[in-house]
Amino acid sequence: MSATDPLAAPIAEMQEPWVLRARRWLVVTLGLVMGGALALLLLLGIALASAYPHLPDIKSLVDYRPKLPMRIYSADGVLLGEFGEERRSYLPIAEIPKVMQNAVLAIEDARFYQHGGVDYVGVMRAGFENLREARSQGASTITMQVARNFYLSSEKTFTRKIYEILLSLKIESVLSKEKILEVYMNQIFLGQRAYGFAAASEVYFGKPLKDISVAEAAMLAGLPKAPSAYNPIANPSRARVRQRHIIERMYENGFITNQQREAALAQEPKVKTAQEVPVHAEYIAETVRQLVFNQYGNATYTRGLNVHTSILSGDQSTAYRALRHSVLEYERRQFFRGPEAHVDLPHDPKIIDTRIAEALEDHPDNGELKAAVVLEASTRKVVAVLQNGENLTVSGDGLKPVASGLADKAAPNIQIRRGSIIRVLKGPKGDWTITQQPEVEGCFVAMDPKTGDIRALVGGFDYNKNKFNHVLQAWRQPGSSFKPFIYSAALEKGFTPSTVIDDAPLFFDAGTTGSQPWEPKNYDGKFEGPMPLRKGLAKSKNMISIRVLNAIGPKYAQGWVSRFGFDPEKHPAYLTMALGAGSVTPMQMAVAYSVFANGGYRVNPSLITHITDSSGRPILQTKSHPLNESMRAIEPRNAFLMTSLLQEVTRSGTAARAQAMLKRPDIYGKTGTTNDSMDAWFAGYNPNLTAVVWIGYDTPKKLGDKETGGGLALPVWIDYMSYALRSIPIREPEPPEGIVNLGNEWYFEEFTHSHHAPLAEEGTAADSPGIPAVPPAEERKGLLDLFKTN
Repeated sequence: MSATDPLAAPIAEMQEPWVLRARRWLVVTLGLVMGGALALLLLLGIALASAYPHLPDIKSLVDYRPKLPMRIYSADGVLLGEFGEERRSYLPIAEIPKVMQNAVLAIEDARFYQHGGVDYVGVMRAGFENLREARSQGASTITMQVARNFYLSSEKTFTRKIYEILLSLKIESVLSKEKILEVYMNQIFLGQRAYGFAAASEVYFGKPLKDISVAEAAMLAGLPKAPSAYNPIANPSRARVRQRHIIERMYENGFITNQQREAALAQEPKVKTAQEVPVHAEYIAETVRQLVFNQYGNATYTRGLNVHTSILSGDQSTAYRALRHSVLEYERRQFFRGPEAHVDLPHDPKIIDTRIAEALEDHPDNGELKAAVVLEASTRKVVAVLQNGENLTVSGDGLKPVASGLADKAAPNIQIRRGSIIRVLKGPKGDWTITQQPEVEGCFVAMDPKTGDIRALVGGFDYNKNKFNHVLQAWRQPGSSFKPFIYSAALEKGFTPSTVIDDAPLFFDAGTTGSQPWEPKNYDGKFEGPMPLRKGLAKSKNMISIRVLNAIGPKYAQGWVSRFGFDPEKHPAYLTMALGAGSVTPMQMAVAYSVFANGGYRVNPSLITHITDSSGRPILQTKSHPLNESMRAIEPRNAFLMTSLLQEVTRSGTAARAQAMLKRPDIYGKTGTTNDSMDAWFAGYNPNLTAVVWIGYDTPKKLGDKETGGGLALPVWIDYMSYALRSIPIREPEPPEGIVNLGNEWYFEEFTHSHHAPLAEEGTAADSPGIPAVPPAEERKGLLDLFKTN
């Protein structure tokens, strides 16, 4: 339309008001946005200025030098753990091949040499990608990753991100780009216990980093994002996908030519085969670390110490598997508590695998207990994906433990649906079962009763989930597993295995207990009348134990149990001591039962045998003291008689399954189940080995009405002993001097001349706290009158 067109003027007049309004709106909008941005920048600047002075000193980074770690070995030479600046082969940046540097830069921080620690262009690009593809894409630079790995926690909070940015700026102001990259490439975790790319090259490809190819460099460069998800040993298919992506990024950034790109894409890196699962000895390693650190301080992590322990790797692995099996079997019987988490899964098949891998990074596999993301869920089947990319389908009996989570009316917090993160177990026939991470805990310890050398120690179900060492730190009620120490005291007061005691009801009023009325029960709720002491212990009769303790006097028993290593203050002199109401640790129980096993000596537990430096020169050699009278806790005949009584427990009593399954008579022990089934124990021994098992909740609560020491703890002990005693010949202890056998029963020699077994000393019981009232028996007999002898 020409300027002279008569219609032009009217049309221009019609457009002008709209254009002016639009311009004014745009100006106002831009002004508001710019004002808001300036205000935000001002607030951010104030926050940064306030936080900057409180940043940690980065001297350790400036002076960063790798240190030789401390290595911990079993008695048979198997590596159990390492402590220090992680396992790595440190290389200066000049010795790290360019192809490796470029592969890392291409995928982690292509603008590394252009920004000052924070890549603002990358932040905007990541934000755009997150909006466009509705997925999480990070914008952390290499400098930010160094700051995070050295100084900050892994929690994802706004405050931590601010500190990460500030630290990055500080690091960039102090270190050169080359030094930052050098530190990063030597300290980043890359899976398989490898730190740094030099160590990773050896672990994954069995070659020095200088010989790396483009294809191999790209595969290693994919590991920092998610070492387990892109591990070429555990997850070769997923590692290959990420490797190809990195090769393309290297080409796009000009780091390789098209010819090199095509060659790298065609190459199949030869990855080393998966090595055997290391021995799970995390609690042992941490205990050793503490012991050595107390001796050598910070040099523990720098001198390359080699610490040799008394642990037997086969025993340790067997104990670990046995405990986990029992805990997982218990977990199958519990109510389903719901999935661990939920993740929104995209529908784009190209990115769903990456999203699953990222989600499972926060839920690593727990041994045989695998984490998986649900793709499809119904009452008939569940389809899920493992961390290694494998698809699995669960149906039939495998759904029973989580039936409540698959119901149509399942509560949102327990419902299993698309995106749910669950746990699965693979059965011996290859079938899968959905389960859950156990809340219940457990522990195991085994030691040589003659030397105190610890042969196996499992401090909990999973060290990564709970670092509390229950063997050494858990103070729990021992329940009936404490009864043998009361019986041992009774033997010194004249009781014999054939002493008959009435398993009849008892009642204690508030005046006699000092607190509130108490009417103890047997576990099975039954009273079976008079029976010999031997049978009473085998059947773990509470009424009999209480009557025995009352007869000898709680004060006397309190002093006697201290001979076994127990703290008298943790076992108050009340009749409840007969039921194991005091507090013990599993290690104390192992030491105490070893007194019976070795003929009456108390030995101290020992873990470290010797220490050498990095060159193998000896630094420390511990001495093993042979048993001698200075270590005597009880007389040999007391230990022998208690061993005979505890043999009855494993032959015909609450632990009869032990002899039936192990098919040998030379095993002895006692089950323990505390009040309301809050703790399950089995403590037992062979003359060559003592072992103790405990299972319970950290915050005490009922395990279940039908859960006992014989059902939960004993199977662990049997599994372990079936391995540990496999090559040890059967050998029962010889009767010591002062023991005689009459009528197929053992007695102290001096007590065979009378049919009356001495009871408590004059006044002992009467002066003891917690005297029971006369039991509501029709005969109204005094309590001491209920004791009889053959």
